[in-house]
Amino acid sequence: MSDTIEDAEHGKRSARADRAALVTALRPRYLADVAEGTERFFEARRTDCPWCGSHRLRRRLSTIDRFQRKPGRFTLDRCLECRHVFQNPRLSGAGLEYYYRDFYDGLGERDLGNIFAGREKTYRQRAEPLRRFAPSPRNWLDVGTGHGHFCEAARAVFPTTSFDGLDFTDGVELAKRSGRVDRAIRGAFTELSEELAESYDAVSMYHYLEHSTDPRAELRAARRALRPGGHLLIEVPDAECLFARLFGRWWLPWLQPQHLHFVPVANLRAELSRLGFTVVVEQHREPHDTVDLLGAVWLLLNAVAPPEDAPWLKRRPGRVRWLARCAVLLAGVPALIVGTVLDRLVIKPMAGRFRLANAYRVIARRD
Repeated sequence: MSDTIEDAEHGKRSARADRAALVTALRPRYLADVAEGTERFFEARRTDCPWCGSHRLRRRLSTIDRFQRKPGRFTLDRCLECRHVFQNPRLSGAGLEYYYRDFYDGLGERDLGNIFAGREKTYRQRAEPLRRFAPSPRNWLDVGTGHGHFCEAARAVFPTTSFDGLDFTDGVELAKRSGRVDRAIRGAFTELSEELAESYDAVSMYHYLEHSTDPRAELRAARRALRPGGHLLIEVPDAECLFARLFGRWWLPWLQPQHLHFVPVANLRAELSRLGFTVVVEQHREPHDTVDLLGAVWLLLNAVAPPEDAPWLKRRPGRVRWLARCAVLLAGVPALIVGTVLDRLVIKPMAGRFRLANAYRVIARRD
């Protein structure tokens, strides 16, 4: 037993040393990025809604990067006509590269991979509803697949289906190496959809559309990739839920600066109908994720605690600041536990009422 504990401690020390070395190696590039000016990370501010074209906009939220604490400030506007919420000004190509870097891959690969790996039940539940309409699809394209954990879990529901994963990050190649997807496709879906035309019986976009610079173009790409009679599965955060209004910047699914668009379900249904889809399922209670209170507590603790060492900081935090961070996070453990319990035992059972659900899911058939 003592040998096992020693091995575990040695592994942790080795992982910390590896991370420290990587942070040190990455710091010059990050500092050079910021030295060039953060203005290039943003496009020009829009005066109209990207969904309906209305000029009746109102600021919904102004916040910072509360996850990685990279520099920058981000604004979300709400259209008073169609209720679409969008980042304004939106990240440019350079901004997307900067803020995504080391979140899902690189420095963030291990932590995010552990989080994704622990959500197998959630992934199976995302796949289950399709069984009513397509008991055994031949092949399935998961867009924005990340590390491919959804595909791995969905095989238990559809054991004869071939799963392909598409993403623009290194994660999709990791998914292939790990055997979670049968085929790894790296790139932008909108640019690849022509060569994928009518190749799939199912296309899924789970928490993907909110990351897209052009959700409508993604929907058109999905229609091209599907065979007639195939199904499109979409799940996104619902910015019209109660906790989005109550918690403001502390509502975790805002995920700024990565989430660019929050499409109301009525808008999505109308667009799918226009593209020749028939919506066969709309769910709110089922896709609700138990993160509202837990996420708000975590974001508050992360805001109060000194940051951990990261390459976008000018210098490594000293030991005193590291101890202070540990103390703040440790003191917050009881609040995290209470938030988790309330999320799971109180809010989740009521998610189908009072607009508590923080996400919605739609399944649409290509006619």
